[in-house]
Amino acid sequence: MPRRRRLLMWSLLAAAFLLVNFHRTATGVLASSLAVAFDTSGTELGVLHSSFFYIYAALQLPAGLLVDRYGSRRAATVSLVVMTVGVGWFATAGSFPAAFLARGLIGLGGSTIYIATLAFLASWFRPDAYATMTGLTIAASGIGGVLATTPLAYTIDAVGWRSSILAAGVVGGLLAGAVWAVVRDSPPSEAVDRDPPTASAVLANTRTVLGEVETWLMGALLFLAIGMNFTVLGLWGVPFVADVYEVSVQTASLFVLVGNVGTILGSPVFGVLSDRLGARTPLMILGGAAGVVVYLTLATVPPLPVVGVALFLALFANGSVTLAFTVAKERHAPGVSGTATGVINSLGYFGAAVFPAVMGAILDAYWTGETVGGAPTYTVAGYRVAFLVGAGAALLAMLVAVALHYRVSRDPRVA
Repeated sequence: MPRRRRLLMWSLLAAAFLLVNFHRTATGVLASSLAVAFDTSGTELGVLHSSFFYIYAALQLPAGLLVDRYGSRRAATVSLVVMTVGVGWFATAGSFPAAFLARGLIGLGGSTIYIATLAFLASWFRPDAYATMTGLTIAASGIGGVLATTPLAYTIDAVGWRSSILAAGVVGGLLAGAVWAVVRDSPPSEAVDRDPPTASAVLANTRTVLGEVETWLMGALLFLAIGMNFTVLGLWGVPFVADVYEVSVQTASLFVLVGNVGTILGSPVFGVLSDRLGARTPLMILGGAAGVVVYLTLATVPPLPVVGVALFLALFANGSVTLAFTVAKERHAPGVSGTATGVINSLGYFGAAVFPAVMGAILDAYWTGETVGGAPTYTVAGYRVAFLVGAGAALLAMLVAVALHYRVSRDPRVA
């Protein structure tokens, strides 16, 4: 099949993942609107944000199994349809419980799209291009994060938050039809040879993946890095800049936009470096060390331009941990890749479910009761403590990466 068609199929799946990232990070800009609409505290807002990740994280292993069995095309199409229904419900929700459940349905819909895309890459691209294409896929998701910052803030000002989110739901519905019409699971020469694994094979694959120490190390690394970085960029980054530096939400969103540019650049850069150097885990250690520096810097509440640089570096360095998916893929046969990536991805997004409420509870503990426009404003002391927790998480992530490097360096399959 021509290279152009292969790239078109990947582009549609990458666009679907872009949409997933838009929805999972949009609550940063929506924070004040949601706080007013549903009368939430910081902890409650963190829980609402996390409802996406509770379902998303829990379904990563089942998602991997479904992708291995039914293929990328069907899994991604169904995911987009379910996510679109959830978006419509969230945009029209009249209460906190309804919004919580609707955002959970968005997480349910988005849960298989990344795994489906990784399985597609494993079938359609050479092994020495896998890390690069994975990085480009995550870069696409970074564009979704950018759209969920300043562009969304201005759209909300123009038409309101509900209409803005509903419009994104329409895009998801159209994309579902395009994925079904265009994407194919494997090249024509391989399609006749592809049989879905039996239930016993699926169970055996799952036991193999769960029985490896390396699986849990990669999962712990993603739990810490994705958990903290997505919490700051997806929820608390905009309120931090707006509260501490006393700027508008639109201005604050520009700094989080800069952070998302780090996502667009970081994953492809680390992917290309990894493929060219034949190294995975040393780059992951480097990324963990950068995370420690970033969050210690933010804990000092530096001048505002430094905040923008720090947020950029946080998400740029986060690109290194996505090499864990390449490590997982290289440790297992192609038929197990969805299961392996699903397991470690589930642990990563469980971190994204836990950290928002933890950070929200810290901010609530230091809250003085002050509000602006009905939304709570939090103190410098609260943000300092929260970012020190982030620095601790980054340090643990670096140590986990060192342990992973020690173990896989003895494995000839992985560098």
